[in-house]
Amino acid sequence: MNAEPDADAIVYDPASKLIFSFNGNSKDTTVIDPAKGTVVRTIPLGGGPENAVADGKGTVYSNNEETNEVVTIDSQALTIKARWPVAPAGAPTAMAMDRAHRRLFSAGRNPKLLVVMNADNGKVIQSFPISGGADAIVYEQETGLIFASTRDGMIHIFHENSPDNYSESQTVKTEFGAKTMALDPKTHNLFLTTSDFA
Repeated sequence: MNAEPDADAIVYDPASKLIFSFNGNSKDTTVIDPAKGTVVRTIPLGGGPENAVADGKGTVYSNNEETNEVVTIDSQALTIKARWPVAPAGAPTAMAMDRAHRRLFSAGRNPKLLVVMNADNGKVIQSFPISGGADAIVYEQETGLIFASTRDGMIHIFHENSPDNYSESQTVKTEFGAKTMALDPKTHNLFLTTSDFA
């Protein structure tokens, strides 16, 4: 099965047992039934989506870089439930979620900010400045740490003091272009990729 052009994120939703592919060029999400290997529906999003997360309870969230919103999708009805502005951030790309406390973490490129958002009503709780080219966020439930990586070669680390209070912990310098990131939950190591741009 072929993805649409500029497929930028893929999410499995355990509530509906469906896969959602988020496609930048066609500005939509392709919904796939993995058991049958068929496309169930294509949902127009009104702008280019970036990263996405599923809460496991029937809602899928996606950053929309062009409309400066988080788009919330009902994974069973396959309809858009709400659109929430990410202001004061803009051009949101990276996304992660604290599912236990119902908090979304969304990082934007213009302005360059990370925002913490209530996943039930879209209220922005806090925001923090970050460096340029945000591309990935990882939330580690065990430690309450949020890691945001950027093209400028930085990992910005924040701590969840409570669901409504966050603080900046530290910034770690990596390499220019090291914006794609993954966490090994067993070793607590972060892995990033980059190129030799010289």
